Amino acid sequence: MVRQNGMQRLMVLSLLIGPTIVIAPALAQQPAPAPSDPQRKNTKDGKEDKHNNKPGETVGKSKLEKETGTVNDRIFEVLPNYGTVENAKELPPLTTGQKFRLATAGVFDWGAYPFNGILSGIAQAKNDPKEWGQGWSAYGKRYGTSFADNSIGTYMTTAIFPGLLHEDPRYYQLGNGRFAHRAYHAINRLFVVRTDSGHQRFNFSESAGNAVTAAISNAYHVPEDRTASRNATTFAFLILYDGLDNELKEFWPDIRRKVFHKNTP
Repeated sequence: MVRQNGMQRLMVLSLLIGPTIVIAPALAQQPAPAPSDPQRKNTKDGKEDKHNNKPGETVGKSKLEKETGTVNDRIFEVLPNYGTVENAKELPPLTTGQKFRLATAGVFDWGAYPFNGILSGIAQAKNDPKEWGQGWSAYGKRYGTSFADNSIGTYMTTAIFPGLLHEDPRYYQLGNGRFAHRAYHAINRLFVVRTDSGHQRFNFSESAGNAVTAAISNAYHVPEDRTASRNATTFAFLILYDGLDNELKEFWPDIRRKVFHKNTP
């Protein structure tokens, strides 16, 4: 069941990222419009103000977004996209409380409920696991496990381990450049992370967080899923899922501007 849940998440995400792979290379070659933030006009002797990137030039309207320098630029106008940084290279470090608030916002966002509903519907149609059978009771169990898998994974990789290890869980978009370079950047973030002190190092939160998530899932999945090989497969699927998610975070602004004709979130 754990492995199947990972496959279902990948199926849904692949349907969303498919159009991105097709059109993003062309869109990435086109320069993004300059932000209209009046702070960009603050120059001295013809030089750009060095403080322009401090708070983040594209920030959402909510209190959480303003405090964390992020923008919940919903992917395809539906999927939550908390913790994404646009048009900023450096930001003040997050407190542990802010990391937990980002995780909580993503877990309980309204878009998470239909997403888990779709995953549960796919599992129901495949009768996976077969021990649960069919009917609303079985669907409820599948929905609960899907919600638990996604929620625990989000808290582990966004709040708990980043808080303990002083790592920054935010995704910093490149926003411009060659498609291959930006695609590599999105995947590279799975293995390289910023620390709260501004340095770069191996992304322990991503690896340890997903490993713990796979281990915890043994507590509520069917007994036949509680094997080392299934846990290893689950871990691999979680990493791959996060990589695809990063690709969407990186290229969604291009699609929003060029396809949906929206220059701002």
